[in-house]
Parts: sequence; C-alpha cells; structure tokens
Amino acid sequence: MLERFFEKPLDPAHSLQQQIQERIVEAILAGTLTTYEPLPATRALSQSLGVSRNTVTLVYERMAEDGYLTAVNRRGYFVNERYVREQLNVRVDDRSSSLFAHVKGQADYEARFRIRPSRQSNIVKPRAWREFPYPFVYGQVSPDKTSISRWRDCVRQASSVRHGNAWMADLIDADDPMLVDQVIRRMLPKRGFRADAQDILITTGAQNAVYLIASLFSGPGMRVGMEDPGYVDARNIFLAHGAELVPVPVDTNGMKVGSELEDCGLVYVTSGHQSPTNVTLTMQRRIALLEAAERHDFLIVEDDYEHELNYVGPQHPALKSFDRAGRVLHIGSLSKPLFPGLRLGFVSAPAPVIAELRALRRLMYRHPSALDQRAMAIFLADGHFDAHIRRQRDLLAAKWKTILREIERRMTGCAVTMTTGGSAVWLRLPKGVNAEDLKAEAASRGVLIEPGRVHFMREDAPTNFVRLGFAAIPTEKIAPGIELLAQSLARLTAP
Repeated sequence: MLERFFEKPLDPAHSLQQQIQERIVEAILAGTLTTYEPLPATRALSQSLGVSRNTVTLVYERMAEDGYLTAVNRRGYFVNERYVREQLNVRVDDRSSSLFAHVKGQADYEARFRIRPSRQSNIVKPRAWREFPYPFVYGQVSPDKTSISRWRDCVRQASSVRHGNAWMADLIDADDPMLVDQVIRRMLPKRGFRADAQDILITTGAQNAVYLIASLFSGPGMRVGMEDPGYVDARNIFLAHGAELVPVPVDTNGMKVGSELEDCGLVYVTSGHQSPTNVTLTMQRRIALLEAAERHDFLIVEDDYEHELNYVGPQHPALKSFDRAGRVLHIGSLSKPLFPGLRLGFVSAPAPVIAELRALRRLMYRHPSALDQRAMAIFLADGHFDAHIRRQRDLLAAKWKTILREIERRMTGCAVTMTTGGSAVWLRLPKGVNAEDLKAEAASRGVLIEPGRVHFMREDAPTNFVRLGFAAIPTEKIAPGIELLAQSLARLTAP
C-alpha cells in the first residue's frame, strides 16, 4: 500500500530524506499503514526508490525519534500505535464538530463588523506576477544568489547552540539586543542620527510600524496629513483607526508644506523615496516641515522605508536627523531592500513613545521572530547587508538608466518624474489615456504594470498615471518590455 505514495518520482534537486519522510507521514495520516505490520525493510525500500540504504535508514531513525515509528528489535520499524490513537481521537472530534455546521441561528457577522478593511481601495498585484514575461511590479526583487547563500549561513549560525539562548525563549516584549545594537551602529549613522537602545523598537516590517503608531496616536477626531498621491496601505491604516485624512499635494520636491497641516495632529511622510512618485523630499522642505511641526504642534511619522537605495548624488540624511524637539517618529525597513518577505523593520522615537509602542506590540504579537532577529543581527554584523546594498545600487542604477532611456525613445507623449534612485518610476501617460485600459492591453502582451489612480485621495484624481517597478525584472527584459508597452499605448491612442 505504501507504493502508491511513491508513484511520483523523487526530485533529485531536493532533499531525498525529507521527501521520503513526507510521503511516509502522508501514508500514516491517511491510515494506509497498519500498526501490526512492519514498514518495508530499508534494503527493499531503498532499492525500489533508487536511493541508498543509508538514506532510508536515517529517515526511519528520525521518524522513530519524532514518535511516528517504533523500532522493534529484529522485526523492523512499526507505526507508533500511540500516535495513531491520538490522531484518531482528533479526527473523531473533528467529525463531531461538523454536526453543528447547519444549525439554525448562525452568527450574523455582517451586522457585527465594526470596520470593513476588505472594502478599502487597495493596490492589486497578481499573486502569479512571476508568470508575466515582463513584470514591472513594485515591491518585489530579483533573487540575489550571494545574499541568499549568506542569509542561509546566518540562519545556520543563529540556530546553533551558541546563539540558542537568544531565540529559544519567549522574549515577552523585548527585542534581540544584538539586533538593536546593530541597528544603532550600522543603520542609524547612515541616516544621520543616533539613538539609545530604549529609543528602538523592532517590528515585523515598516508597515507594521505604521500600524502600531496609528494605533497609539490616531483615532476619531484626529486629523492626519497624508501625501497625495501617497502610500495606500498607510492611508488605509489611518482610516481603519477612524482618523480624518488631510490630503497634502506632492511635486518634484516632495510633500508641499502649506496651510493644510495647521490643524493636523500627525503628518505622515515618505521622505527618502516618496510613495508612489519616488521623489526625495528636499532639504528646504524638510526644514519647513519641522518648523511647521513646532509651530502647529503636530508629530511627524517619517517612513524612510527605502533609505539605502539612493544612487544618484549624495545620500540625504533622514528628516529625524534635523529634529531637535523630538517630534519625528522614524520608521525604517530591514527587509525591503533585502528580502521583502522577511518582514523586519524598526522604529526610532523618544523613549516614552517606544515604551508605549512596546506595550502595544506585546498585546498584538509580543515580538517579531527572535530567530529572524538574531539571523539579521549576524547578517548586519558580518557586513553582508552593506555588501548587498552595494550590489543592489549598482544593479538598480543600471536598470534605472535603461528604463529611462527606453521610455524616452519609445513612449512618445509620456513624462517620467525624475528621482534620485529607488526601484520604480512614476510615469504620466498622454492626456485621455486611462491607465486601467493600458494595463489590460499590456497584459495581453505579457507586460505587467500598476495603474496609479489608487494612490490618490481626491475624487477627481487623474487616471493617466502608472508606476513601473524595475527591481524584479531582469535588465535585459526592460527594453523589450517597454517596446511592448509602447505598442499597447499606440493601440489605445490610434485614431
């Protein structure tokens, strides 16, 4: 009976032991293997699978250690009866709970929802974006084999006995001191300011930091200044907390500092690379924003999620580096320029703010994965993060030059907002062209783009903007991708 679970050949590119164990466990859970008959002998199973006998032996021994199997002297390995009995009890409980699936008086969740986040306007990105030959998608990256290899080494180090005490226990509301120290020593100086350990909180990404801050400071009656166009998820976070949003215009110098900010309690700004236009807040605007914060008594949430990816001109110090009144709550990402799926970030703010954010975080999820924190600390300490950023800057700079050149050559009537780096360009289409129509036309040619309408708050928002991310697309595919996009645009604008 076990043979049917091995009808599909084993993949030699992956761990044979792991594949064999997964299939035997599947057979046990399916009830195929009895507790009174031994599993096939190691020699017989290894011959039928075409693997070494030692491979099968190691699998059996490990499964015995994990409680799936029981080794009986001179008879072989049997399915552990106690394990089967435990699984049977669980299945009985599952079946009994299904008896209540169709009773009358089902709970009316629709009437009980206090908020409906699923109904907010969000950026829509296909989960299968990799299947597009030309994915101009923002927020994704190309695999960096060197960094993947070094990250794997750091995880292996973090998993060792030497570092075990740093992550095996529940940290309650604390952070890995080694990672906090690395953020203070490696990250903050490049942003132009310093902080103590009590001024730092580790989060599960920069967006989680925004949510924590919104939970602490915003609510009904709070006016929050937001860039328009701006970061959609931040906008939805503040709206979910009941805040009143105040749209603040953006131009090529970043957020405009005007009278809109006078009655705000919070102002959210993406200073390094404005989302979605990618422009950098100029020095004059930074000083003006800080002066306005002191004059009108509001706090500034600085989301500097992509600080490291400037490759045109000198690095700009963070807005917080000019803050003398403690009004700037600085957010940074540890994972976005590295592996976006890793989800690690940090907040730097005055100690009393961090203390409340820490207490709030404890109520939500206590702390980010301690193992991930220690692995990231090692990654930073060994200089791998800095080396990765250097490679990323070189790669993105080449892609940036390519995409700008190709847009200028091929996309007549379009205008790009110039930036100092980043991983996307903000493109204005000819007047009268709807970006949603272009998206559909381009998709038919294998080109994935993101319409920009969702980033605007005002009702009369323009519909002829798109954001073209270029971090995930191979450099050699940019030119043919833009050519196909130009063909799609030509079809829409043809008389």
